[in-house]
Amino acid sequence: MTHIQDDIKLAYIIAISIMMLFVAFIVLIVVLYNKRQLFFIQQQQLKESEHQNQLLQKELEKQKILEQERERISHDMHDDLGAGISALKLQAEFLKQKAEDEDLQSDIDELLKTSEEMNISMREMLWSLNSGNDTLGSFIDYAILYTGNFLKKTTIVVHSESEDIMSDTPISTELRRNLFLCLKEAVNNVYKHSHASTLKLSFLQEKNIFSMKISDNGIGVPEDQPKGNGLRNMKRRMGELSGECKIISEGAGTCLIFKVIL
Repeated sequence: MTHIQDDIKLAYIIAISIMMLFVAFIVLIVVLYNKRQLFFIQQQQLKESEHQNQLLQKELEKQKILEQERERISHDMHDDLGAGISALKLQAEFLKQKAEDEDLQSDIDELLKTSEEMNISMREMLWSLNSGNDTLGSFIDYAILYTGNFLKKTTIVVHSESEDIMSDTPISTELRRNLFLCLKEAVNNVYKHSHASTLKLSFLQEKNIFSMKISDNGIGVPEDQPKGNGLRNMKRRMGELSGECKIISEGAGTCLIFKVIL
C-alpha cells in the first residue's frame, strides 16, 4: 500500500513538473514572440522615421528652391520693372515742363499719378515676395508704414500700438499676404466712408494667437446698410486662414478685428 502511495506521489510530482515545464515553455515562447514583435515594430518605426526625414528633406529643398525663385523674381522686378517705371516718370515730368497746353498737362499729370500707383503696387509685390519678411515683426512694421503713407495726404491721424509681440515669430507668406490685403481694404474703407479724424492700429499676440484691430472715430456703419464686397472679401480671406473677421460699430466709430492662429 505504501509502495502504491509513493508511486502516486511520484506521478503527481512528475505531472506537476511537466506542467511547470510546459508553462515555462509557453512563457518563453510568448516572451520571445513579444521581443520579436517589438523588434519588428521598432524596425518599422525606424524605417518610417527615415522615410519622414527624407520627405522633410525634400520639402525643405523645395522650399529653398521656391525662396530662391522668389528672390530672383523680386530682384528682376526691382531692377527691370522698377527702372522702367522710374524712366517713365522722369520722361513724363520732362514733357510736362515743355507742354504749354493745359489739357496736355492734365493728361501728363494723370500719367504721373498712374506711374506712382504702379510704383507703390510694385513695392507691395516686392515686399510680399521677399521671404526675409516672413516674420510677425516685419508684417507689423510694414502695416504701420503702409497705413501712414496711404493717409499722409489726408486729415486722418494714424496711431499704433503693439502688445506682447514677439517680432521674430515666423509666419507664412500666404498668411502675411492675406493679412495685409485685409488691412489694405480696411484702411481704404476708413478713407472712403468713415469721415474719421483718427485711425488706430492695434496688434496683440497671445501665445500663438495674433489679433489685428483697426478702429476709427468716424460715423460708423448703419445697421440697415448691406455688406459690401470689401467686408465679404475680408471674411473670406480670414476664413481661408482658419481665422475670423469681426466688425463692431457702436455709435461714433467702427472697429474691425482680425484674429488668426499663427
